[in-house]
Amino acid sequence: MRFALEDELRAERFRLIETLEGLSDDDFDAGATLCTEWAPRDVLGHVIGIDYLLGSYVPYGTRINAANRAQADRARMLPRGRLMEWARHWAANPSLTSRLALPVILGDLGVHHQDVLRGLGLRRDVPDAVATAIFREGLQLSLWLNRRVLSHRLVPTDGHRPVGRGPEVRGTREALGMWLTGRDSVAGELEFAS
Repeated sequence: MRFALEDELRAERFRLIETLEGLSDDDFDAGATLCTEWAPRDVLGHVIGIDYLLGSYVPYGTRINAANRAQADRARMLPRGRLMEWARHWAANPSLTSRLALPVILGDLGVHHQDVLRGLGLRRDVPDAVATAIFREGLQLSLWLNRRVLSHRLVPTDGHRPVGRGPEVRGTREALGMWLTGRDSVAGELEFAS
């Protein structure tokens, strides 16, 4: 059975792989990302680990950060070539748990792809479905992380209805979503009402 957004999830996974394959070994193993203390290979380990939710996250209970670290550590132990082989398999074969949670999984993947690109000073055109997923991910995570969604009126300038109340913040869905998830380095791309 095919789920809505499944093709977009696979496409975004392969776009992330393409980004990673274009990095030097130094950037892959130690390059900056917007995820504090994680290099691109660690980000890849995390997003692959989400596919194995039951086996890799459930044992950690509510200690999500510890589970994320374990996924990054696992990826760190693999040679780059082996990790990229695993990534290609992961990209082509999303797990059932990922397919059932597609909107959330696509948003998390989109955010982390941007973490890698932005951390290394790279840019790309974010596909429409991915931009919407990043914005949705930001709305959801902000409730838990920083509550920005509850104190601002978010006005996407690229095709989504405004959300919330309070002082306006304007920007692309991608930039708003990244800011909502706590990536403050994107704030310069946003317009804050005074």
